[in-house]
Amino acid sequence: MSTAHFGRRTLLSISSLLFIAYVLAPIGWLLSSSLQSEAEITSVPPHWVPHQPTAENFTAIFKAKDHVVTYETRREGDSNSGGFIPSTAQNLLPSMWNSFIVAFAVVVLNLMVSVPAAYALAKIRFIGRTSSIYIMLTSRVIPDIALVVPFFLLVQKLGLLDNLLSLIITYLAITVPFSVFILLGYFESLPDELDKAARVDGCSRFQTLTLVFLPLALPSLVAVVLFAFLTSWNEFLLALMFTQTPASQTMPIVVASFASDFNISFSFINAAGVLAIIPPVIIAIMFERYIVSGLTAGAVKG
Repeated sequence: MSTAHFGRRTLLSISSLLFIAYVLAPIGWLLSSSLQSEAEITSVPPHWVPHQPTAENFTAIFKAKDHVVTYETRREGDSNSGGFIPSTAQNLLPSMWNSFIVAFAVVVLNLMVSVPAAYALAKIRFIGRTSSIYIMLTSRVIPDIALVVPFFLLVQKLGLLDNLLSLIITYLAITVPFSVFILLGYFESLPDELDKAARVDGCSRFQTLTLVFLPLALPSLVAVVLFAFLTSWNEFLLALMFTQTPASQTMPIVVASFASDFNISFSFINAAGVLAIIPPVIIAIMFERYIVSGLTAGAVKG
């Protein structure tokens, strides 16, 4: 092995390790601080490994519904002692369930809309096909914050304010165009002869899609599912605008509310953050082998 080749490999390895450390450092601190007391988190200098690991923060989350928070207890609470619980802590687990309902509904409805649309755009030649693709992609150029007012007026007219359905509708408007784009590239990369052969054998368009193309498009479908789930699970701005009560608030809104009390417990917030990342991490691990191939599907033709 030449010196130049060895030097390139060494430089690549060091760069990779630095990049991995840069990406994983926030997650590592989140996990570490969730197991520390408030006194440890605020100590100088900070330390990555808890000196006295404690699960008190997680216990407080699951017992928050039994904790009566009054003006006096909120004011007297001391986060350093480990006894401080935000007044909205009891809403955390219900909001996590709300987030799951919204994300699951968006994933299912997103697939029901984007899969047939992508197949039609990829394999059926019709007037306005190219224009439809460009219009769909153009809709994603507009930043989400510019759509807040139109979305709010629409939701208000429909009488869906403070309703999970308002989030499902608006998240579909955000995720469907990009999902169609991912699936369109994959369906176009599949030979047209598959479509023609299925049609010759007597398959309808629906049968061709479900029996021929969907099994082949599994990596791309997984990428769409992950994208739609993460977008719905993490979205903050629209959820803040459309939900006002704990009955419909999602997890990002409730976690953000922990910082608006008489006191702030960073250890409690970080424990809630650990719970928030568990579902996406589980999904990513389950479908890890499909994610990269699904996102790059259709990028190269030939």
